[in-house]
Amino acid sequence: MAERPEDLNLPNAVITRIIKEALPDGVNVSKEARRAISQAASVFVLYATSCANNFAMKAKRKTLNAGDVLAAMEEMEFERFLEPLREALEVYKKGQKGKKEVSEQKRKDKEKKVDSENDKSREEEDEEEDEERMEEEAEGEAEEEEVEN
Repeated sequence: MAERPEDLNLPNAVITRIIKEALPDGVNVSKEARRAISQAASVFVLYATSCANNFAMKAKRKTLNAGDVLAAMEEMEFERFLEPLREALEVYKKGQKGKKEVSEQKRKDKEKKVDSENDKSREEEDEEEDEERMEEEAEGEAEEEEVEN
């Protein structure tokens, strides 16, 4: 938990970016207004988190999930945001699934590469052993010829 109230505020850069994206070009926002919006956003996040936590506690869980947040939004009478939140959640899940698939493919490719390198190493070792055997045989044959002569 935060020790000071200002620790609970969202980063100013994030708030400024959100404000700029929400307003038409040419609209200015005073520093005081940005600060008020920042504090209001922080209070909203804390309240939504507290409500979502109540749903998790009722379900005897310690981890908040997306369903808890959606239920909290409904309880807080923000129903009009539920559908956009569900859509954003779906986009997020698809993105995570795509990342997981890419990560899995990279892992498989890496394993194939390691296996391929191991196979090459084994082939090289086998070739070296064959060359050594051939050299030993050639030396043995040369010694036999010397002994015969």
